[in-house]
Amino acid sequence: MKKTWLLFSQTVTVLLAAYFVVATLKPQWLDRKPRLSSVVSVLEAPQSSGSTTPVGSFREAAHTASAAVVSISTSKAPVRSPHSRDPWFRFFFGDQEQQQQQSGLGSGVIVSPTGYLLTNNHVIEGADEIEVTFNDGRRTKARVIGTDPETDLAVLKVDLDGLPAITLGDSEALQVGDQVLAIGNPFGVGKTVTSGIVSALGRTQLGINTFENFIQTDAAINPGNSGGALVDVNGHLMGINTAIYSRSGGSMGIGFAIPTSTAKSVMEAIVQDGQVTRGWIGVEPQELNPELAEAFGVNTRSGVIITGVMQNGPAAQAGLRPGDVIRAVNGKAVSTVPELLSTVAALKPGDTAELRVIRRQEESTLKIIPGRRNAMRRRE
Repeated sequence: MKKTWLLFSQTVTVLLAAYFVVATLKPQWLDRKPRLSSVVSVLEAPQSSGSTTPVGSFREAAHTASAAVVSISTSKAPVRSPHSRDPWFRFFFGDQEQQQQQSGLGSGVIVSPTGYLLTNNHVIEGADEIEVTFNDGRRTKARVIGTDPETDLAVLKVDLDGLPAITLGDSEALQVGDQVLAIGNPFGVGKTVTSGIVSALGRTQLGINTFENFIQTDAAINPGNSGGALVDVNGHLMGINTAIYSRSGGSMGIGFAIPTSTAKSVMEAIVQDGQVTRGWIGVEPQELNPELAEAFGVNTRSGVIITGVMQNGPAAQAGLRPGDVIRAVNGKAVSTVPELLSTVAALKPGDTAELRVIRRQEESTLKIIPGRRNAMRRRE
């Protein structure tokens, strides 16, 4: 027992002596705090190469959608005067043969990998040659598959495959306040993305198109943006940018786009039949107001009043008369002239439809066979 205790005492004494020597001569050996150099080396270590999208950024939507937006340039030969070969005419007015070609700029959207594009009719109207410039710099000629002046839409085709087509979104799900991006080629400066919100929906009676149901946005839209894409934060197509309200020619925060729901139906009709076929019944409609209601002895305040009926037209043959108020077409209620216009246009020519009509104090249902709408007609 005494030997064990003696051995323990000697061991402790040696360890204490060793600790005293190290603490005196090499104190850094006992320092366990991380040195500054170690901290610096950690801070200077290479960071991860992966990048994250900043909060509130729309870079992914812009990148995805921009690939499917193209620039469109058009050229049109000058109109020659029938007197251009008359020497007296040329003496007084100069050589009309020297006039330069007219050119225009706009945008378009790739809607199919096989080469179908959507744009505005006014972008390519009257053009002799249409050239499309893609996001990767390629250029090619495009041909017109069909146009619909009443909605200001046109479908083009290029002979290329594997193109980056945009994803069509549900424009009916848009709400005022939703964030949107406008993508196009304003003033020919190149691909440009602007952001804003949906300012209003269902804008009509602007005098731009026959059939109007515009999305209004404050995303900057300028000349050259026509035919470009209005997309949501996922890069899905919500509309085709068409027009702006401006006193200066530039953006004032009021732009209009044709909803994808309209563009899709027009595009499908053009691709399938080469044109859009719409119904027509031959009436002159007006918004119902107290004055007209009193003049025709009508006791309702909802619906569209008919002030004229075309002789021998579908409406006349169905028994519709001036002063009748149309409240519904095939069960779909109508309360404004644009609603009646769109609902009747959606009818298939030759198929029987039903009109719910109020004549003075009585409500009745009329059977009508719509005809085919001519784009030149201004009556329903």
